[in-house]
Amino acid sequence: MNSSLESIKYPQYRKYKNGLSYFKISSPVLAEEIKVVGSKRFVYTIEAKQYPEKVFINDLLLSYAEFADEISEEIYKQNL
Repeated sequence: MNSSLESIKYPQYRKYKNGLSYFKISSPVLAEEIKVVGSKRFVYTIEAKQYPEKVFINDLLLSYAEFADEISEEIYKQNL
């Protein structure tokens, strides 16, 4: 496993720069997404079993600067 992933403290929180999805990342293979569609919110669990899902969570943790921002737990919960 990537050594930088091993040093991360969970949970981590991110949001897409466009504000349409918020993420709670609980581990390198488990995340929750709040998807904003109009005035509605949909919550999805992402359980990374396949390689593309693992890469997606890895990108949210380590390579997110171009497409997402780090947020607080409070901001995440406000969007539930």
